[in-house]
Amino acid sequence: MFTRNGKALTAIGVKPICRFQQVFKNSYLFGAFSPLDGNSFLLNLPYSNADCFQLFLNEFSKEEPNELKVMVVDNGAFHKAKKLEIPKNIILIFLPPYSPELNPAEKMWQKFKRKFTNKLFKTIEEVENYIAVQIKANTKEEIMSICGYPYIFLSQFWTTI
Repeated sequence: MFTRNGKALTAIGVKPICRFQQVFKNSYLFGAFSPLDGNSFLLNLPYSNADCFQLFLNEFSKEEPNELKVMVVDNGAFHKAKKLEIPKNIILIFLPPYSPELNPAEKMWQKFKRKFTNKLFKTIEEVENYIAVQIKANTKEEIMSICGYPYIFLSQFWTTI
């Protein structure tokens, strides 16, 4: 399974050649990253829909159940599904439309995508194993550095919630 085609360094006028296999199997990584302490919670699920998002929220709420979790999410349809039951210890903050750059988690997703560039996997299990290795490679300091947007640390932001 080829995951992502990317740029390569070659001589001028030489088009890079990479392996390619067109297969359509999917696996979706749901995640939350804390810019405050570097903790993360990720689930690899088979679909990107409201049911899987509900499962993610339920499992995430069980991690440190006495902690209030504030999640910044985009306006994806499954984030706003009417059938969702948001756990009491999770608050969703929706970004304005077409502004993914305001979501700290987007930089983590970019990092994961870069790791997949020009890689060929034979099975979906190989992809999932590779994801697991990449997840474990993240340190708390790295997560805090990547997700630590200045607006998060403004005391004024936290007092208005």
